[in-house]
Amino acid sequence: MNEMDRDYRADDLAPAEDGFAVAAAEAEAEETKAAAAFLESFEGFKAEIGEKLGTIGARVDALDAKAVAAGRPALARAAEAQPHAKAFAQYVRQGDDRGLAAMEMKALNTGTGSAGGHLVDPRTSAMIDTVLRGGGSLRAIARVVQVEAVAYDVLVDRGELTFGWQAETTAVGESTGTAIERVSIALHELSAAPQASQRLLDDTAFDVEAWLAERIGDRFVRAESDAFINGDGSNKPVGFLTKPMVPNAAQAWPLIGYVPTGQAGGFDLNDPGDALIDLVYALGAQYRRNAHFVMNSSTAGEVRKMKDSAGRFMWTEGLTEGTPARLLGYPVTLVEEMPDIGADAAAIAFGDFSRGYTIAERPEIRILRDPFSAKPNVMFYATKRVGGDVTDYAAIKVLRFAAA
Repeated sequence: MNEMDRDYRADDLAPAEDGFAVAAAEAEAEETKAAAAFLESFEGFKAEIGEKLGTIGARVDALDAKAVAAGRPALARAAEAQPHAKAFAQYVRQGDDRGLAAMEMKALNTGTGSAGGHLVDPRTSAMIDTVLRGGGSLRAIARVVQVEAVAYDVLVDRGELTFGWQAETTAVGESTGTAIERVSIALHELSAAPQASQRLLDDTAFDVEAWLAERIGDRFVRAESDAFINGDGSNKPVGFLTKPMVPNAAQAWPLIGYVPTGQAGGFDLNDPGDALIDLVYALGAQYRRNAHFVMNSSTAGEVRKMKDSAGRFMWTEGLTEGTPARLLGYPVTLVEEMPDIGADAAAIAFGDFSRGYTIAERPEIRILRDPFSAKPNVMFYATKRVGGDVTDYAAIKVLRFAAA
């Protein structure tokens, strides 16, 4: 190819190359425009999703508030509960507490308490609480408060304020008769130590959290129930039956009033139900609105046979599952730690326990995994702090199986 041919070919290709450049620029501009449109659409999509998530979060918060008001555990959020539950399961099954320790340190919490151990995850704690509330304990009807201190103080106004009528221009005198009592409820440590084999813990099909909740809850509820009834206050709550008792006519702070059955060790042979009616009306009207009978199953078996003068049973079973039986129209709570019928026994109580007895507790439950003390099993040392005491002596009456 000579020099003239090369010059001619270069001149001929130049317009084509310019056309390609223009087309490429136009394509690039179109791509840029499409990318900008996509980003704009994506930002709109993000804003829409964020708005919907905010609405869902508000609805969940509203449901949580309703659940708490109804006495049920709040809805568990996977983002909050799952990491703790996973770390807790790893500690329980394998003894690896790095995940729990890191979470507790991040939450500005110490990894171990005075007795060692780690906080139970929220799911397991809620299951234990369900067992405690449904296990035939005074907890089901008493006032329960959660505190962070070592004691809980209740101020009770047991005085009677004076009152009077006066004319519009008459000076009003200062009311007198106020008497404030302070009841200090100390919190005591309650423990349980269920055991499981390491082979069982290694089985992934075994729900270790549910197992722990059932075992710990069962032991806690039996220990608590006995203490709320019969506890002497020495390293345990104060039971309401350990308080001094006097005939109801002489009841005053800090004494609990009782009504006798008229027969030592049993009900009156001629009119056995009269003592129960006397017990109901020994309680002030302001307390009867929320009053419950409390007795054990053995006593309930005797009371259930009673009939009124018209031959009708005084005891009626609940119409639906989970509804308590009623005696003289008031619900019955069965607590097996109540004493059996016997001479001078206070086998039946009646009152508004939400005002008469207060249970104070710290909300957390701790577990220490111990693979050494119970070989070849692994022992789980669970602890919580709880206390209880009578906070209104006029709100509780007892039926005493005595002649007078």
